[in-house]
Amino acid sequence: MSWPAARNLEVDELRRAFGMFPSGVAAICALVDSAPVGMVASSFTSVSLKPALVSICVAHSSTTWPALRNAPRLGLSVMGADQEGLARQLASKSGDRFAEVGWEAASDQAVFVHGSALWLHCRIDDEVAAGDHNIVVMEVLDAVAYPETSPIVFHGSRFRALAG
Repeated sequence: MSWPAARNLEVDELRRAFGMFPSGVAAICALVDSAPVGMVASSFTSVSLKPALVSICVAHSSTTWPALRNAPRLGLSVMGADQEGLARQLASKSGDRFAEVGWEAASDQAVFVHGSALWLHCRIDDEVAAGDHNIVVMEVLDAVAYPETSPIVFHGSRFRALAG
């Protein structure tokens, strides 16, 4: 295959291309002013085992991240295969994102979503500007896995369950 000359790719074209890579779906949550605040990221990935680090990417346009950024600790919940509706609700731009959501908070304000495949108790380690997003690196302080719960993935602009 010969590559065409370099060109400016359109945002929609890039979104379709990047969507060909399946990614996990994680809710990042904390108590802010005694109320749960959360957002969903499909850019969650492991970074390092020693030290234990994970990352997410957050759009500069996010209105939720500024509130979460200042929380002492964050709960990262890897969403389960049956939580598509919940993932959409937590990603919504309007309404009460936590209406009828089962969750619990740690004493340090990290919030975890019930029914998830994995809970990671995190603190922000670093934040790096990268294009129209920030890469947020978080130190994992503790982890609780629920191996009986299959995760949901985001692929081709759709939520999908893994085939068993």
